Amino acid sequence: MLRLIPIAVLLLLLAPIAVGTAIVLLAALGWAPEFNARTTNLEMFSAVLQAPGMWHSVWLSYWVGLIAALVSLGIVILFVAAFIDTRGFRLISAAIKPVLAVPHAAAAFGLLFLIAPSGFLVRLVSPELTGFMRPPDWLIVNDPGGHAMLAGLIIKEIPFLFFVTMAALPQTDPRRAEIATSLGFGHIWGWLISVFPAIYFQIRLPVFAVIVFATSTIDVALVLGPVNPPPLAVRVLHWMNDPDVSLRLTAAAGALVQLGVTLAALLSWFALEKLVAVLARMATLRGWRFQRDHLVAAFAGGAISLSVGLVLLGIALLLIWSFTGMWRFPNLLPDSWTVSSWNTQGANIFETGRRAFIIALAAASFSLVLVLASLENEYRGDIKINDLTWWVIYVPLLVPQIAFIGGLSFLFLRLGIDGTLWAVVLVHMVFVYPYVYLTLADPWNAFDTRFLAVARTLGKSVNRVFWTIRLPMLLRPVLASFALGFAVSIAQYLPTLLIGAGRQPTITTEAIALAAGGNRRLIGIYALMQTVMPFVIFALASLVPRFVWRNRRALQVGGAR
Repeated sequence: MLRLIPIAVLLLLLAPIAVGTAIVLLAALGWAPEFNARTTNLEMFSAVLQAPGMWHSVWLSYWVGLIAALVSLGIVILFVAAFIDTRGFRLISAAIKPVLAVPHAAAAFGLLFLIAPSGFLVRLVSPELTGFMRPPDWLIVNDPGGHAMLAGLIIKEIPFLFFVTMAALPQTDPRRAEIATSLGFGHIWGWLISVFPAIYFQIRLPVFAVIVFATSTIDVALVLGPVNPPPLAVRVLHWMNDPDVSLRLTAAAGALVQLGVTLAALLSWFALEKLVAVLARMATLRGWRFQRDHLVAAFAGGAISLSVGLVLLGIALLLIWSFTGMWRFPNLLPDSWTVSSWNTQGANIFETGRRAFIIALAAASFSLVLVLASLENEYRGDIKINDLTWWVIYVPLLVPQIAFIGGLSFLFLRLGIDGTLWAVVLVHMVFVYPYVYLTLADPWNAFDTRFLAVARTLGKSVNRVFWTIRLPMLLRPVLASFALGFAVSIAQYLPTLLIGAGRQPTITTEAIALAAGGNRRLIGIYALMQTVMPFVIFALASLVPRFVWRNRRALQVGGAR
C-alpha cells in the first residue's frame, strides 16, 4: 500500500497544476467550449497588453515581489548573523512564533489600522505634535507605488524566512564563523562568507516561493495595494469575476502574463545571486574585513523587532476595533465600547468559521496522513530524497495560484463539482501538503532509529513499531506540522473563492470582501477570527504533548533524537 503513496503525491501536487495551466492556456488561445469559444488566436493576449494601465500593473507586480523577497531575506540573515546565540535572539525567536500563525490578510488589515491617515500611529502623535484635528489627506494606504503593499508583504515574509533559516542552521558548521572572526573579519561579514552560503543552498526554494507569492498576491493587494490600476493578479481576478463571460478568456491570457511576470522576477533573482556572489568574492579576495558592523547589527535588530511589533500591534488593533462603539479622531482610544457588532454578525461568523474550520481540518488531516505515509515509505524503502523530489514538493509554491486555479474552476465546472466543499478541500491540499511535509521531514529523519531497531529485535512488527514508538515519540513535530497546515488552509483566499464558486464562503473570503466596504468594526471581527483559529490550533499543538508526556521530561523538551 505504501508503494502507491508516491503516485498519490505526484497526482495531488502536479496533476491539478498541469491540468489547470493547460486549460488556462487553451482558454487564452481562444479555446473554451463552455463559453462557446472554439477558435485559436492571440487576440486575448493583445487585449490584455492593450488594457489601460496594464504595464503599470505588470511593473507593480514585478518590483514589489522582488524587493519584498530581497528586503525580508536581508533583514533575517543580517539579524541571525549579528545576534545568534544571544539573549535578544532568543527573545525574537519566541516572539516571532505566534506571528507565523497570522494569515497574510489579517496582518495586512492590522497594518492598515496602524498606518492609515486615521490610524493608530497618526492618533498617537495627534494633536499634540501634528496639530491634526481631522485625518490628514495623505495617500498612505493603496498608494499608486505599492509601498504599503510592499510593507505588508515584508512584515509577513520575515517570520517565514526566519523559520526556514532556523531549520537550516543545525545542518551547518557554526565553527566556520568563529574561524573567520579569529582571522580578523567582522562578526557579521565573517558569518556571511563562511556560514550563509550553506544556509542559502537549503533555503533557496523557500525564497523562490516568497518571490512567487509576492509577485502574484491577491489578498494583501486587495487590502493595501493600489486601486487604479491594481497589481496584475488583482486585474486578472476582476476579469474572472466579471459578469461578461467573454472576459474569462481575457483573464486566462492575463493569468499567463502573470506567470511570465513571476518568471521574470525569478530570472532577475538568479542574476542577482550571481552578482552578489561575484561582489562577495571580490571583497574577500581584496581582504576587506568589515569589522565596524555595529550600525548594521542595530539596523537588523531594529528592523526585525519592528516587523514583529507591527504585526502584534496590528492584531491588538483588530481586537480593539471589533469592540469599538464610537472612536472619533484624534482620540487615542475609543470613546465607547460595545458588543453589538459581534451580536449582529454572530450567525455569519459561526457559519463561515465552521466552514473554514471543516475545510482546514480536512485539508490538514489528509495532508498529514499522506506526509506520514510518504516519510514512512522513504524509511522502509531506504529511499533518499533527491533534488527532483524537493522540486516536486515545492511546485505548488513556485507556480502563481492565479495561473492555474482558474483552469481548475473550468474543469470542476465541467465535472459538475464546482462549488462543493470537498472540491475546495482537495485544492487546499495542493498548498497544505508541501508545508506539512517540509515541517515534518527534518524531525522525522533526525529520529534515532535505534529505538525502532530494539523494538524489532523484541519481535514487534514494523507497523506496530510505527504506531507505538515512532509516532508517539514524534508527537510534538507531528502536531506542529498539522497546525501549520491548518493555518495555511485558513489563509487560502483565491482557491476558496474560485473553486468554491462563491458558495463556500469562509472567514477569509468574508474578511477580504469587507475590505471594500471600509467598516473597520466588521473587518476587525473577521480578521481577528481569521487569526484566532490557527492560533488556537498552534496552542493546542504545543500543549497536548506537554500533557501527554507530563511524566516524560525528555519528550516534553523536544522529543527523541
